[in-house]
Amino acid sequence: MATVDATTAESGGKDAAAAPAPPRAGGFPGADLALRLLLFASTLAGLVVLATAKQTVLFPVTLPQLPQVIFVSMPAKFKDSPALIYLLVALCVTCFYSLLTALGSLKLISGSSTPKTLFLLLLLDVFYAAVMASATGSGGGVAWIGLKGNSHTRWNKICDSYGKFCRHIGAAVFLGLVASIVLVLLAALNAYSLYRRSR
Repeated sequence: MATVDATTAESGGKDAAAAPAPPRAGGFPGADLALRLLLFASTLAGLVVLATAKQTVLFPVTLPQLPQVIFVSMPAKFKDSPALIYLLVALCVTCFYSLLTALGSLKLISGSSTPKTLFLLLLLDVFYAAVMASATGSGGGVAWIGLKGNSHTRWNKICDSYGKFCRHIGAAVFLGLVASIVLVLLAALNAYSLYRRSR
């Protein structure tokens, strides 16, 4: 009996030693979730600010046929620029993406994530960072021309007349830049998490 017990204990010890250790979590899941919530807040705010970017201004016009001055209303909307429409779409899809991936961050906190999940999040973060950066750049170019104009192409600045509209566009571009930086930080964070898992 003593021999059997000793053999059982020895085999049980070998099984315990051979059992694989639980995977290390690695990374900073709390920071990942916080950054994704910040991404959601910045893209949602940018989406609302850009969607409400419209202003109508009355401009005086003098016609030779009429002795008095007439005023013509000239509206300015974000829909008038394809670059701003692109920025709106980028903010919309990134906002939805941040909401979905926040659920994935909850799995990171619970420790049930896999390297495959981290790699997929890394690829998606890099892709959306590129989308947001390009959309922010195109929207920023339109905002700069509206603010400063371009004398070489005879594009007049409009922000001295459409102040509210330009403030909305400028705020949306700034929030798009914040979202781009957050996505780059998320990509770096997931890359570091994969590196910790591989060690």
